[in-house]
Amino acid sequence: MTTADETCFIPDPSQQRAFRDALGCFATGVTIVTTQTEHGPMGFTANSFAALSMDPPLVLWSPAKSSQRFAHFSGAKHYAIHVLANDQPDLIQRFIRGGLGFEAMSFAHNAEGVPLIPNTLARFECEQNATYEGGDHLIVVGRVLRCAMRDGAPLVFTKGQYGGFTAN
Repeated sequence: MTTADETCFIPDPSQQRAFRDALGCFATGVTIVTTQTEHGPMGFTANSFAALSMDPPLVLWSPAKSSQRFAHFSGAKHYAIHVLANDQPDLIQRFIRGGLGFEAMSFAHNAEGVPLIPNTLARFECEQNATYEGGDHLIVVGRVLRCAMRDGAPLVFTKGQYGGFTAN
């Protein structure tokens, strides 16, 4: 069933923009995934993050295969997923293509050597549990070894924009 103010389409290659716009209607949080590589600490901005299981504690995220950093993250045995607070949009720019990354930034390492970004809203320190093909992305499932959180509001991404969340 459709309504007069609704656009219906089949998500084929000719409708890629429309499909992306429809997906953008689902608001997500914003994360930065970090790992230690032979080239030093590396981060990856991602909004493809979800809780998967409470027992055992599992989360998932999905890096794009087209990313220049894909090989570093698809094979990472350990990594950390940092959930950004609404006052941390500046971190997004550090970890996108061409960003400064960890350069001139204060950070710590966990017991597995993974770089940890301070003061994020939440953090999930993970060991890779499994990977699955997911079209142009890889689905990476991580077993959560440790997590941390603080008070604050999340940074939200929807319809191509970043912003905050206001509860009713």
